[in-house]
Amino acid sequence: MQRLRVRYAKRGRLRFTSHRDITRAVERAVRRAGIPVAYSAGFSPHPKISYAGAAPTGVASEAEYLEIGVTTPCDPEHVRADLDGSLPPGLDVLEVVEAVSGGLADRLEASEWEARLPGADPELAGVAVEKFLAAGAVEVERLTKKGPRRFDAREAVLSLAALARTGPEGTDRTAAQVPGQSCVILRMVVRHMTPAVRPDDVLTGLRLVADFAPPVPPEVTRLAQGPLDASTGALADPFDPDRDTTRGGGPGPVSEQVAG
Repeated sequence: MQRLRVRYAKRGRLRFTSHRDITRAVERAVRRAGIPVAYSAGFSPHPKISYAGAAPTGVASEAEYLEIGVTTPCDPEHVRADLDGSLPPGLDVLEVVEAVSGGLADRLEASEWEARLPGADPELAGVAVEKFLAAGAVEVERLTKKGPRRFDAREAVLSLAALARTGPEGTDRTAAQVPGQSCVILRMVVRHMTPAVRPDDVLTGLRLVADFAPPVPPEVTRLAQGPLDASTGALADPFDPDRDTTRGGGPGPVSEQVAG
C-alpha cells in the first residue's frame, strides 16, 4: 500500500469548520476524485485517512496535514490536483508527497502562529510580550472535556514578538517602534506539548502578566508546523525526508514558503 502525505490550507470562512466536518469533506472528495483509497478490515471498514496536528475550530491554517493509504500507486501531483478540485473553496490542497519513512505526526514538533489583533495598542502589546517572556511560568486555565485544567503556557512558547502593521501594503515593525497603529500582529512559535498550548492560551497569559487584552476577538492563522531546528529554533519542512530530491529538490523552510 502506497502512503501519500498531504498538506492543505483552511482559509476564509472554512476556519470555522470543525475537524469532524473536515474529515467528512475529505472522504467525500477522495471518492469524487476517484482516488483508490485503502480501507480497514473488519465489519465496519473505514478509509485509511489519518490526520496530524489539526488546528482548533475558528483558526485558519496554511499547514494542516493528513495521510492517505491507496491500493495502487498514484502520482502525487495528480492526486493533489484531483483532490483540490474536489474540495470546497477554502480547503485547498497545497502539496502531496509519497511517504518514504517515519511517522508524519512525530515530525510535527512545533507550530508557528500569527494572531492579528485589530485595534490593539502596540506599545501595550510590546510591554506585555516582554513581561510574558521574562516570566518563569505563566499558569492559565482552560475548560477541557474533563473540566477546568491549569497548565503553564510559558513553557511551550519558544519565541514571541509583537509587530505593528503600517498599512494594507506596508511592512511589519516591532510594535514598540510604532505606537498608535491600529493593528498588532503577534508571531509565536509554540512547541507541541500535552496539554496543547494554543494562541488563545498565550493571549490569556498576556492578560494575566500585563493586563493586555485585544478589544476584539483575534484573527489567528497557523503559518507552519514541523520539526524544530535545535540550533536556530526555526521550523523545518516535515516533507523534506519524503521529498524526491532527484526531481530538483523541494522548497526551502516552511516559513519562507508562507512568506512567499
